[in-house]
Amino acid sequence: MMKLRNLGILLVAALLTVSVSSCKNSGKKKERSKDKKEVSIFYPNWSEGIAFTYLSKAALEAHGFKVDLTNLAPGMIYGELSKKDSKGDVFLDAWLPNTHKDYWASYGDDLVKLGESFSEGTTGLVVPAYVTINSIEELNANKDKFDGEIIGIGAGAGIHANTLKAIDEYKLDFEQITSSGPAMVASLEKAIKKQEWVVVTGWKPHFKWTKNDLKYLEDPKGIYPQDACTIISRKGFAQDKPEAATFFKNFKLEEAQLYELMTAIKDNGEEAGATKWYKANKVLVDSWMK
Repeated sequence: MMKLRNLGILLVAALLTVSVSSCKNSGKKKERSKDKKEVSIFYPNWSEGIAFTYLSKAALEAHGFKVDLTNLAPGMIYGELSKKDSKGDVFLDAWLPNTHKDYWASYGDDLVKLGESFSEGTTGLVVPAYVTINSIEELNANKDKFDGEIIGIGAGAGIHANTLKAIDEYKLDFEQITSSGPAMVASLEKAIKKQEWVVVTGWKPHFKWTKNDLKYLEDPKGIYPQDACTIISRKGFAQDKPEAATFFKNFKLEEAQLYELMTAIKDNGEEAGATKWYKANKVLVDSWMK
């Protein structure tokens, strides 16, 4: 009986030790999440968003930060960043004020605009330069040449919604094929190799413009607006992590610089390509820390 009692005491002591240890570890995790030298970036599977994000990672890590990246659909990015207990800090590719206006209407009151990663973002329907039409209004008359399809990207993207609007406004007898950014590019380049007609949802900045001779179809109804690739954060980020916030407030690329960065990433991979470009442009990127 004494042995059983002693065993019980030992078990209780062990449980208390585990409990206290668990509480201590939990506290450490919360403390780490508020570390001024830790940054969590949300990003979409878009070529320019990937480029902005991995360049930020390379630069911040070179300055002693720990950077966590999470790939999410755009709607989820806005929703997660707007939460009071958000695990994310920042998003560098918010297409505002137009393409993502619905997301901003839903979540903008709980978000902060820090700056612009790229100021001349454009979207629209894109065709190879050899295609002999020049306007969206000419699509229906050439439906068979395009197989009645517009090759799109993910359903959560603002350009996807605008293309549905364009189909309605222009009364297009076309179907938007939902795919992804990489799948859209693959379809475009496959058609170009065969000199076939193809129309895709496209935007600038994007590396496809550096590799192929392309053009936007004219949009007389103004369905596809111009935007800035805007850097947004959760509320309180600039106060919690001022050094990182300064970097993002100053972060900005011109078109030629961005295409160089995208090409480096395409040729070398995300981490290696962004790091290579950062090292070659260290004076510029490091100036954003000040």
